[in-house]
Order: sequence, then structure tokens, then C-alpha cells
Amino acid sequence: MRKTKKILWMALGFISLGAGAVGVVLPLLPAFPFLLLTLISFAKSSRKLEIWFRSTKMYKKHLEPFLERRVMTRKTKMTIMTSMTLFMGIGFWFMGAVPVGRAVLAAVWLFHMFYFVKAVRTVPDAELEAD
Repeated sequence: MRKTKKILWMALGFISLGAGAVGVVLPLLPAFPFLLLTLISFAKSSRKLEIWFRSTKMYKKHLEPFLERRVMTRKTKMTIMTSMTLFMGIGFWFMGAVPVGRAVLAAVWLFHMFYFVKAVRTVPDAELEAD
């Protein structure tokens, strides 16, 4: 059973890595949550995969600044907030007959917006490139 869990975490890690890589190229799909899921999945499946992922350029550019210093570039924040608004807006629209669901979704959206605006510091691209 333990080996099966590791294999499932590893598979989820590779799937989310693929989605994250697509998100790096396509502005509509945010890379950040997928790369964070990749890190979590690899950490649960294999120490070697976690170490490998932490050494990649993708990790160092997109996740490391946030995980170590809670900072993001304006572009990263805007991409995340825009795609989150779009996807939550679609869910909000489909929940027309469920007012409680809409209220919960709106509260979650507001919390996310507040978090990204107030709790995550925005830094210029040049500051991250200097690291």
C-alpha cells in the first residue's frame, strides 16, 4: 500500500509539472499552483525527485521567491489573480440556483484577493533576477 501511495504521488507530481510547464508559456493557466502541487507531490513520493525539482530553473524562478520570502512579481500576482477570478467566476455563474454556494465562493475569492494584495509583497522583476 505504501508503494502504491508513492506511485500515485509521483504521478500527480508529473501531471502537475506538465500543467505548470504549460502555465509558464500560456498566460491563461497559472503555473504557480501547479508547480507548488508538483513540489508537494514529489516531496511525498521521492526525496530524489524533490531535490531534482528544487534544482530546476522553473522552481527557482516561479516558486523559490514565494516560498522563501513571500514575494512575487506583479506579473505573477496578476496572472494568478486573473485566472482565479475567471475560474471562480465560472463556478459562481454555474451556482445560480445555490445562493449559499455563491456566498462561500465569493468569500473564498475575497480572501484570496486580500491575501495576494496584502500578504504577498510585490517586487520588481529585476530584484528576483538579481538573486
